[in-house]
Amino acid sequence: MQLRSRKIAAISIFSASAVIIYAAETFIPKPLPWMRFGFGNIIVIICLYLLGFRSALVVTILKSTLGALIVGNLFSPSFIFSVSGGIASLAVMAFILKSVPRVFSPLGISVWGALTHNLVQLYIASLLFIGRIEVLHLFPIFIILSTITGTITGIITLLILRRTSKTYNFLIPNHQYTQS
Repeated sequence: MQLRSRKIAAISIFSASAVIIYAAETFIPKPLPWMRFGFGNIIVIICLYLLGFRSALVVTILKSTLGALIVGNLFSPSFIFSVSGGIASLAVMAFILKSVPRVFSPLGISVWGALTHNLVQLYIASLLFIGRIEVLHLFPIFIILSTITGTITGIITLLILRRTSKTYNFLIPNHQYTQS
């Protein structure tokens, strides 16, 4: 029972951290009007590594929902993009981490997540809001932006995981990021 309480507490802390970062990110100037850096996903990836897919899914949904509520975007197109992209990218990151755990570091996992997130957002935009598939012609631009933002997010995640693995090694399974 104590382990379950600790996990619930950890999910709560991860969720609160992700929501705070999500909300704070709205104050960072955007290079493009619709682009977010996705720093809240640092927490999601850390949660995926430390607690697994289900816990990271809860954090993803809470980050998108509570973050959108705080910034005033709940049930808007950006909320739909955030939730759909977040869930899809988490599924891809979890699949890659589970199926080939030694091939990609958290940096690689982060880039895959960013690419998936942006592809899903473009697809949702073309399907639900624009009604034309031509919006997918923007995907090459999104690939470049995803690679940049995914790399930044991945580097930060990798540094945090390496730092916490030295302090909290009893929580972290033996993944490649703990090795130098």
